[in-house]
Amino acid sequence: MTEQNRKYLPTKLAGYVGFVVQAIVNNFLPILFIVFQDIYGLGYEKLGRLIVFNFALQMFIDFLTPKIIHKIGYRSAAFLCQFTACLGLCLMAILPRVMPNPYVAMFIAIAVYATGSGLMEVILSPMIEMLPTSNKSGNMAVLHSFYCWGQTLVVPLTTAMVVIFGRENWSYIPLVWAVVPFINMLAFLRVPIVEPGKEEKQSTLIELLKTPTFIVYMFMMFCGGASEIAMSQWASLFVEQALGVSKAIGDIVGPCLFALFMALGRVIYAKFSKMVSFTRVLIWLNILCFVCYVMVGLCKIAALSLIFCALCGFSVSISWPGIYSAGARTFKTGGAVMFSAFAMCGDTGCALGPGLVGLVAEYTNLNIGFLAAAVFPLIMVICSLYILKFKVAKTENK
Repeated sequence: MTEQNRKYLPTKLAGYVGFVVQAIVNNFLPILFIVFQDIYGLGYEKLGRLIVFNFALQMFIDFLTPKIIHKIGYRSAAFLCQFTACLGLCLMAILPRVMPNPYVAMFIAIAVYATGSGLMEVILSPMIEMLPTSNKSGNMAVLHSFYCWGQTLVVPLTTAMVVIFGRENWSYIPLVWAVVPFINMLAFLRVPIVEPGKEEKQSTLIELLKTPTFIVYMFMMFCGGASEIAMSQWASLFVEQALGVSKAIGDIVGPCLFALFMALGRVIYAKFSKMVSFTRVLIWLNILCFVCYVMVGLCKIAALSLIFCALCGFSVSISWPGIYSAGARTFKTGGAVMFSAFAMCGDTGCALGPGLVGLVAEYTNLNIGFLAAAVFPLIMVICSLYILKFKVAKTENK
């Protein structure tokens, strides 16, 4: 390990834990839905609003984050995102117990920790990208793999805590998870962070949008988010229906297998990223993703469908972190504005991808819904071919 890599290792570790925190705030609550149904009598529609509100607010915070970074800098912003995540989890434990309307209390708590998650979305990636270390593309893949590792831990551990504490004591669960961002916010006060120089020019969104390649990258972020979340959000219900297992097992087997394979894909890419072309790998992985969606939609063998569901996690593994890193290499002065635009597009895909599956499934069935979602990786292949052509043409011109 070089001296530079050793110096900034604590910064990387804090970034990794930051993505685990994001996995916590995005994934622990749905595991408690059945508890909320029993204790508070909340129906599917009201529970669904909690998830929509969470991601919608994160998209709004994505838009504001560049201004926040400009005002307070990366270190303070990194501390703030961990603090709000910790506070929101604590409020989720306390407010539904003390407020007369527990449902409204949940929205207040979600508003606080979704603010932290939205900040993390935009802050952590450029903060790691700016470190003067080697293999930036690999570093970005490893960084984003920790969201997957976090999801793989959060789902079964939250399920286990429901059993250990009992449904009536569910409020202990967010308090336990709040310990993670609390420790990490203290870490961000001390780890070395590279702040961009005041004299460095940063592109505006208008300037970036004048470049066709940037618009293609934004569209790829949208399709990448849609391809990823359309499968992961419906994996639990699909496993329950296909394998005929209970909801608890479906919650663990479906999302955890998907997240595990996605994490493995990011770690493998990080190891070999210096030896391969990101764009070419992205094309082949999205062809695999298209095959996975089609096979899950058409295959009648439950075990085989589960394998393709897991492989889908592998196939979408490098889309989000890879486009972040490719964008940073292509648009040197993109900065927080570029990452903010990418995050908004990705989050929009995360919201609309599962929505398309649900809408089609409502009038047909879940299998047809997955077939409809196969359009997203297909578009990714087309966009990647454009980027590849653009790079080849640029090289020839040089």
